[in-house]
Amino acid sequence: MGVTTADGGSDPTQPGAARIARMAELRTAHTAELSPRGLQAIRVLLDDAFVGEFTEDDHEHALGGMHVLAWEGRELIGHGSVVMRRLLHGGRALRTGYVEGVAVRVDRRRRGHGADLMHALERVIRGAYELGALSATGEAAHFYAARGWRAWTGTVSVIAPGGLERTEADEGGVYVLPVSAALTPHGDLACDWRSGDVW
Repeated sequence: MGVTTADGGSDPTQPGAARIARMAELRTAHTAELSPRGLQAIRVLLDDAFVGEFTEDDHEHALGGMHVLAWEGRELIGHGSVVMRRLLHGGRALRTGYVEGVAVRVDRRRRGHGADLMHALERVIRGAYELGALSATGEAAHFYAARGWRAWTGTVSVIAPGGLERTEADEGGVYVLPVSAALTPHGDLACDWRSGDVW
């Protein structure tokens, strides 16, 4: 699932954005630590945020890793997760923190919540992975670029059951956050196989 503009495209450098966002409490938890009620709240939030485009596969992709949850009292207003994937580049399988399911409730956007969610997700990535990666829609480009994410300028592929397959439709929409991995900017970046959207 392509990551939306997590906070409706708000600029994380905008004065006052962080101050407003602090009214929400951020909590971090692994999928295994979430209650059925918490998992349901995430699903409802993502269904609403992606307006009919959030599939069962997309939901599955967001599970199995670390979640950052933004709460206002007992109301979930924002979510993002980082799951581990292996991306193949330059003959190495890189331990990658892949960002999924980033969204802020419609009536809470443009208040800095998306920036706060991403800050917490990036801390997880920098602490545990060689590389961060995500797939973003075009309108989110400025949001991620302002945070230090780089559009991948090489080719992208998937390690499919039948072998390596180029995924040209995803080129230009994959973003990386280098941590310790050495990257060749114009090389190929291949993701592991999964059902639904591979990136």
